Amino acid sequence: MHLDVLDLRQFYYRTRLGRIAQKSVRDQVVAMWPDARGEVVVGFGFAAPLMRPYLGQASRVLALMPGAQGVMPWPPGGANVSVLCRETKWPLPAAMADKLICLHGLETSQRPSAVLEECYRVLAPGGSALFIVPNRGGLWARRDGTPFGFGRPYTLGQLEAQLRGAGFEPERHRAALFAPPSQGRFWLKSADMVERMGQKMSSYYAGGVILLEASKQSYAPTRPGLAERVRRPLRILDAAPRPVSRNRE
Repeated sequence: MHLDVLDLRQFYYRTRLGRIAQKSVRDQVVAMWPDARGEVVVGFGFAAPLMRPYLGQASRVLALMPGAQGVMPWPPGGANVSVLCRETKWPLPAAMADKLICLHGLETSQRPSAVLEECYRVLAPGGSALFIVPNRGGLWARRDGTPFGFGRPYTLGQLEAQLRGAGFEPERHRAALFAPPSQGRFWLKSADMVERMGQKMSSYYAGGVILLEASKQSYAPTRPGLAERVRRPLRILDAAPRPVSRNRE
């Protein structure tokens, strides 16, 4: 079940822990995708907090928010780019997105396979998608006080298998949110230090979230098509005529 957009906005923009989480995950997104000049960047779920760095460089940025979650205007103070949509039917043409970010859109959906079908349809051939989900082995998936404590947490292997089943090819991964999801003053102050230490130690187990980049591969057909038949036409008219024998009674 999707979280309410008001609760997501409250966490990411109105709490110190949420702003720390936003920065931690966004830093990893930018590290993986430092440049989006001239590209179309699409986010689904509640990916808006992660897409701000691309507003000034991408040719277009769109934040799709599922109807069960609700929508909010974004970015604040700028032209709105957020759109309310059905989670399994996005108002976008096929192969439109060069980059796609999914945050709080997969683990909270009751139809994750259908969501991945839309991700695959909208992503351009050779494009990249970034799926960000709670880590089953992390602390954040065990606490209800953050958005990462809702829905289905994943292991890296589970997420890779689900993406391959949808036609994606997993490429590389990172982890984020190594500090515990605590409102305690000590942990809030030391969050940046713990995050830096965690990035040096592990990208598999300790982080609260998994970031997995996947590509969309389009393969050429292996069977002969129309072009092959045109190159090898059946030359009926070039064949020498043969007399037709008739039986006389």
